[in-house]
Amino acid sequence: MTTTTPPDDLHLGSFSENPPWSLATRRLGWRRSVDSLRAEQARLLPRLTQPPKLPPLGRALVVVAFLARALAGWYVRDRGTSRSRAGLSRRFRLAAERLGPTYIKLAQIISAGEGVFPVELVKECKRCRDQVPPVPYQQVVAVVEAELGKPLHQVFRSFDPVPVAAASIAQVHGAVLRSGEEVVVKVQRPGIDELVRRDLRVLSWLAPFLVGRIPVSALANPPALVELFAGTIIEELDFRLEAANMLDIAEVFVKLNRPGFVVPRPHPDHVTKRLLVMERLHGFHFEDVGGMKAAGVDTHEVIQTAMLGFLEGAFLHGVFHGDLHGGNLFVLPDGRVALVDFGITGRLTEDERMAFLRMMMTATMNNLHGQVAALRDLGALPPDTDIDAVIADLGLDGPPLDPTKLSPEELVGELQRIIKALLGYGARMPKPLMLYVKNLIFIDGAIATLAPDLDMFSVVTKIATHFATTHGSTIAAQLGVSEQSWEVDVDGLKAGFGVDPAETSSLTYAELKERRSLIQRRLSGRAID
Repeated sequence: MTTTTPPDDLHLGSFSENPPWSLATRRLGWRRSVDSLRAEQARLLPRLTQPPKLPPLGRALVVVAFLARALAGWYVRDRGTSRSRAGLSRRFRLAAERLGPTYIKLAQIISAGEGVFPVELVKECKRCRDQVPPVPYQQVVAVVEAELGKPLHQVFRSFDPVPVAAASIAQVHGAVLRSGEEVVVKVQRPGIDELVRRDLRVLSWLAPFLVGRIPVSALANPPALVELFAGTIIEELDFRLEAANMLDIAEVFVKLNRPGFVVPRPHPDHVTKRLLVMERLHGFHFEDVGGMKAAGVDTHEVIQTAMLGFLEGAFLHGVFHGDLHGGNLFVLPDGRVALVDFGITGRLTEDERMAFLRMMMTATMNNLHGQVAALRDLGALPPDTDIDAVIADLGLDGPPLDPTKLSPEELVGELQRIIKALLGYGARMPKPLMLYVKNLIFIDGAIATLAPDLDMFSVVTKIATHFATTHGSTIAAQLGVSEQSWEVDVDGLKAGFGVDPAETSSLTYAELKERRSLIQRRLSGRAID
């Protein structure tokens, strides 16, 4: 339906102005089971990641065969050479593609782990995105009809047999309901639930044997990576949870008064474990800079909207979209950012949210002790970690180092020292922090595309000041500190970019990218294991 007056459900969420249906007047039967489903997943997860005495034998033999072949090829051809890491990473990526959806999904998780995994592995795993062939149309129809309990034509006037997108867990088709509304239909791959659970049992069994045996684990040892991966992928296997995530995040944007975001409405009736029908939105691909500018869209504003909405959702409400990438968001002709695919959603406990708040507040104040303590409280370091010792061992209490002014040998030595110290303290990447960092990495890349001339000092200072002035009293009260004690340290923010605050007044993203390129060139061909 098309309305000339504002929809009556905009108080419920940040939705479009022309709704295909109203969520204010429809009962959402599928939503009643969400809390029990989340509780069941929490109970199930430890069992899925507990190493079994024996894995599913057939699948285990297939996995071990592919991984053994990859390691053997690396050992014979690449080990001990300048291409050692790159060679092993490429062979791992090829093995993941051949092993199918679960392992492609694992590679996709790794692909967002810059700073956690070696750059060569991240680069290779990025090639795994959108590599899954689509499910044949007949199988899609079978899943849809089984979930709806009726023939396809009784619900849809038309259903495009060619998917809009095909991913590891599901694929998406355009369709039109019998009542005339344009929708997209997300359909789970047949048998993916059992395949993922079987693969998790294999990975949980295999991971302990890989500890210390492959030089690509960085800060995420194999068992910890399997645990993180399981906690992420298991959420995506029930679309009722995804639909609930859509509504929760849409509601957060309303509470934050962030009308710059639009979330598609899930269908009140057509949501099941394996099927999700939702409103269809149209806009510019996130990399279509030319199209946006031709339509008068301010790409700088798009970036700042995305950054503030993500950060405020995490810090103030503990809920945020956990899988930002170019395929999961686009820009409407009026400049608003539309978010899709809520299978991975960051949900923080109150303790985790408070730790994120402390991390943000102390970072803007250049309070090292507070920042490391917040990371500890998030689970990145063991609870009994000596914060002062970490700061001293990592050299954080000294003057900031400009990595572009270090020789290649000095740069490699510094990285070796930091990684060794972090591993010695038992550092790991907990799921909430991984999703948070993953989104920051995407936003970083989005700036390169949409606003390369953006002054990074200016935007970071603007965001920090926004939090201090708009939410300062709330945050200070929640953290039990004085609002007057929160002062943004601009020089400290500059030092965080690795530059001398006295010598640098501005730093565009293009300049920051060039600094990173210089660092990569100095590291090129040099091992940092």
